[in-house]
Amino acid sequence: MPLKSIRVLDLTRLLPGPYCTMLLADFGAEVIKIEDTHAGDYARNYEPKLDENSTMFHSLNRNKKSVSLNLKTEEGKEQFLRLAETADVVVESFRPGVMERLGIDYKKLKVINPGLVYCAITGFGQTGPYATMPGHDINYLSYAGLLNLMGEQGGKPVIPATQIADIGGGAFPAALGIMLSLLEREKTGKGQFVDISMLDGVISWLQTTLPNYLNSQIKSVRGEHMLAGGLAAYAVYETKDSRWLSVGALEPKFWKSFCDVIEKKEFIPLLQAPLKDQHRLKYEIQTIISEKTLSEWLEVFAGVEACVSPVLEFEEVAKDPQVKAREMVKTVNHTTLGAINQIGIPIKLSETPGEIRSQAPKLGEHTEEILREMGITK
Repeated sequence: MPLKSIRVLDLTRLLPGPYCTMLLADFGAEVIKIEDTHAGDYARNYEPKLDENSTMFHSLNRNKKSVSLNLKTEEGKEQFLRLAETADVVVESFRPGVMERLGIDYKKLKVINPGLVYCAITGFGQTGPYATMPGHDINYLSYAGLLNLMGEQGGKPVIPATQIADIGGGAFPAALGIMLSLLEREKTGKGQFVDISMLDGVISWLQTTLPNYLNSQIKSVRGEHMLAGGLAAYAVYETKDSRWLSVGALEPKFWKSFCDVIEKKEFIPLLQAPLKDQHRLKYEIQTIISEKTLSEWLEVFAGVEACVSPVLEFEEVAKDPQVKAREMVKTVNHTTLGAINQIGIPIKLSETPGEIRSQAPKLGEHTEEILREMGITK
């Protein structure tokens, strides 16, 4: 596997850091999850549970090992430093200053291991006036201006159902930053500090809106941006049976096909019509879509290239033929639970694919094994 020789010490908890290290572990990295000796990763205790740990914990921490250390004691710090001497990567998600107070920050670690890649995933990054502020996904979306754009015109901002900042703004940039640093280390032999701010990451997502303001002072308004509720050709419509149909007919050829199917050829020239006309279009299209059930519309649009899709519920997602073909729901064997289902691996490599090799570890399950292997204990 591509990362088989890479050892990662993972001090993160909850979602952003564990998602990042899950990606590394899925492709062969030895990820050693460093947890405190009392409760470990908070995500273990979430509901619902499969055994003593949550379903989320099982998913995020597959292919990893767990070592319990008390980093507030001299013995725990010394054990961690010994582990860091042989590590390729350290990932942590504490607020700036915490690792320094513990005496195991990058400044100290790079002295004992100059080739170490050290990645810190934080809400606001290591610098700036917000650096030490607490926060969660909703806060980073707010500061980025993204939350202000989410929702219907005239309504309040709508909180997304998945953690955009945690995963898109934090975990993925962190994994990429680590890989870039490992690649650079191949040339120089030196590691480096990877500073990941979830706020930075979310701002970098605003490619279709923020440049308009930065260069032309064009403001985006909730529900009016063409790809966030403004266009009738890019919207969600309710069906007769209270289900939902999404339409993404942005290109003229797709829009024409859509208009042909709903028998409204007069709509074809109005793809990029002004906003007031878009509101009228949406109202008329909604009236038409309300005449049939979701399954009836899917039958009508079958084989038509109009970028029309059902808004699926999870039970439908799990059975969807495309999801199955891409193996995005995997059934794996657990030693005590038997067969369990997990989210599959999104990165597909033709020669060295990722793999779910082992189940999430119990708290401290590998402490003795790893410390003995390192010669730290007998």
